[in-house]
Amino acid sequence: MIYLDHAAATPVDKRVLDAMKPYFTEDFFNPSAAYLPAKKVAADYEKAKGVIAHAIGAKTSDLIITAGATEANNLAFTSLGTESMFYSGSRPSGPSPRADGAKSRAAALRNPPNQNINSVLYLITEHDSVRCVAEQYGGQPIKVLPSGLIDLNDLRAKITDETELISVALVNNELGTIQPLAEIAGIIRDVKLDRLKRGIKTQLLLHSDASQALNLIDFNVARLGVDLLTLNAAKIYGPKGVGALYVSHNAKLRPLTLGGGQENGLRSGTENVPSVIGFAKAVELTKEHLNGNRKKYATWRKTLLSELQGYDLINKKHTLDNFVVICYNSIDAERLVFLLEEKEIYVATGAACAASKGIRSHVLKAIGLTDEQIAGSLRLTLGETNDETQIHEAAKAINEIVKNEYQRIKVSSR
Repeated sequence: MIYLDHAAATPVDKRVLDAMKPYFTEDFFNPSAAYLPAKKVAADYEKAKGVIAHAIGAKTSDLIITAGATEANNLAFTSLGTESMFYSGSRPSGPSPRADGAKSRAAALRNPPNQNINSVLYLITEHDSVRCVAEQYGGQPIKVLPSGLIDLNDLRAKITDETELISVALVNNELGTIQPLAEIAGIIRDVKLDRLKRGIKTQLLLHSDASQALNLIDFNVARLGVDLLTLNAAKIYGPKGVGALYVSHNAKLRPLTLGGGQENGLRSGTENVPSVIGFAKAVELTKEHLNGNRKKYATWRKTLLSELQGYDLINKKHTLDNFVVICYNSIDAERLVFLLEEKEIYVATGAACAASKGIRSHVLKAIGLTDEQIAGSLRLTLGETNDETQIHEAAKAINEIVKNEYQRIKVSSR
């Protein structure tokens, strides 16, 4: 098997799995229980959260553990219209949120505030877990340039005095495009200063989905200038179904799930200890090998592009080293995916959740590709299941299949 779809999913690293195993069996206790073994598990859980938080320059109390990036993205949007809810970064003064204010929190959950149509801005190429939620709030899309980078002039033009939240992924999940978050944060700071001078108190927060970024970019929340940031274990050789949302002291959130009050009252439910332990181990390994992996993937990407034939390269600049997005004119990429699968070579035509439903990529459309170009586009994402030999074999197989397809099309058109 040659797997070239690491942006969709990564296998759990054996070292990650080994770290998780005791918490399924020996250390299975509920962290909320009062006896000593449970307290040890609670301490291990908090230590693991600290590892994840430290990797992005945050504190343990700044992280809310979720069931993945989709939930984290949804939770970020509860900051809209929030005036009197508690901070997630630390417990509020007074009674614990586990025991106090349940009725008011439930009412807020059932009846989120009506939002002005200009309160949300989101990058048009965002993952659907951001895009769909933003649209529920009447969000306005920010344009991108043909390179996939944000159009900063369009961003400036669309920010109004009512804008409360701007969401821009650090790395796009289909193109691998790395967005200039620090520059976007600078624009937001200028807007906030201007508002302050004019006596406008409306909040303005920056959220970023960094699900694809942690594996190959060394970043921290202070340098990025974000108020909310989404992480995902499943993209860094950790377990699926676990993610995290970084929340700065500037942001207040409403809970999506009510009950026991875990995660500072914002995400009730018994803690998923094994997955968080695995998440932390995956983060440690990622940080340890980040520079080496970056060089390795850059070399493999160069090799792949030099050996492939007859393609147009879509993501030319400002991209992660392991993303290769190419287009074959007049060829149906879905057919290529099927033919490659017969050779046990697995590639994608775009985001897995969209491709499985036969939906054309809104990302490729946003950067100006025609329907024909979109139909002929493949996304290859390199990762730890690959080696240099596989890169050569994949290029050879793709070239052969593409050549055969062009011949088939030529014959059938006579």
